[in-house]
Amino acid sequence: MEMSRSKIGRVTLLAGALLLGGCQSDALDDVAAFGDSAKTLNDDSAVAFYKDDELVTTGKLQFQEKNYGKSYAIYKRAVEVFPRDPAAWLGFAASSDMVGRFDTSDRAYAQLSKMIGGTAVYYNNIGYSHLLRGDLPGARTYFLKAYEIDPSNETTARNLELLKNSVKYAQR
Repeated sequence: MEMSRSKIGRVTLLAGALLLGGCQSDALDDVAAFGDSAKTLNDDSAVAFYKDDELVTTGKLQFQEKNYGKSYAIYKRAVEVFPRDPAAWLGFAASSDMVGRFDTSDRAYAQLSKMIGGTAVYYNNIGYSHLLRGDLPGARTYFLKAYEIDPSNETTARNLELLKNSVKYAQR
């Protein structure tokens, strides 16, 4: 039984497609839809039980990947599940700031003031919140409080430099 050239071509094309379909490229392993990296795509919204640091770790990863909306949602869940965890509240406050939900971040900072108020971490974060709002004098006040507590803190130094640069250049 002989096959026509067009049938042979189709069979060859089909075999090639099947072989290529099983290949993976290392260059694409870390890419996912919408620009997220593949490691940020786990959906844990329906989970009722969380390991100790799972939400905070996932929220931190989303924040580092600049997926602020996702980190906001994850940290919001984290403060509901672990209301006495300052790391959850810090992440929630920072995520709220990055999505422009300053009303929510103000509530988070009020909660944090009871937990870690008076620390350089607290003052740096609330100062950065004021910087994002355009309140440069308020930001300066908090950054200087952080500096008084820990003059060697690198985050404080970067924040003060950022503030200095914010004053130099006009907002657009």
